[in-house]
Amino acid sequence: MRVYGLDFTSAPRPRKPITCFEGVFEDGCLRQQRLAMLDSFRAFEAFLNQPGPWIAGMDFPFAQSRRFVENIGWPRVWSEYVEIVGGMDRPTFRATLEDYKRDRAPGDKEHHRAVDHLAKSISPQKLYGVPVGLMFFEGAPRLRRAGVHIPGLNDGDPTRVVVEAYPGVVARRLIGRRSYKSDTRKKQTAALHEARREMFQVVTSEYGAPGFDVTVKADAALADDPSGDSLDAMICALQAAWAWSRRDAGFGLPPDMDPVEGWIADPALV
Repeated sequence: MRVYGLDFTSAPRPRKPITCFEGVFEDGCLRQQRLAMLDSFRAFEAFLNQPGPWIAGMDFPFAQSRRFVENIGWPRVWSEYVEIVGGMDRPTFRATLEDYKRDRAPGDKEHHRAVDHLAKSISPQKLYGVPVGLMFFEGAPRLRRAGVHIPGLNDGDPTRVVVEAYPGVVARRLIGRRSYKSDTRKKQTAALHEARREMFQVVTSEYGAPGFDVTVKADAALADDPSGDSLDAMICALQAAWAWSRRDAGFGLPPDMDPVEGWIADPALV
């Protein structure tokens, strides 16, 4: 089975592309074939529309929290509210989220999905810092338009399967709260490099990352990327391979998953 892992960005460009790990998953082993760089949304859309069979793990929130969707008055069906978002331009989407927060009490402005609480991931409404709200804005409508199958969210083409991934939840299991990446050159230290090497060594060991029951064969140079994007793409592919190995059991997602919010594919979250 072809397996991909994509480290996403809300503004792909040559200097900061969407990093795509491509591998083959057979007999419990994920083997890297190549690392590709998608430097535009046109390239990302072409990727989504390539013929299957394949499965991809992508590092951005596919959905918003039920609380936000209900409060703002959007339809309680993923494809329908994502279609609304897809009809907005970026300033309108940003204004929509800012207007929602403006008069709400502190601590009640940006809501988390059920899986965000478990994974300790930030709210998909977040626009600043790590702007995962903009990643949702750019990514989710493109998934809907491409007609891919998203377990629990969108009944699309079963030969093109996409699951939400999150390398951070794996990193915390492997190295705790230590940092391992930075896009800022002066912060790209030897300590971060060593943390990435530790993560890579565990994931590619004969036992594999804890809980996955998947071994990985990949180029050690992935750990040398100071941005961490290459290593994160590999972990996204690992999470996708794990989901594929459980395709007969709902791709490893909880049976009571909220179909408005979606879920992250990872053995620690079920």
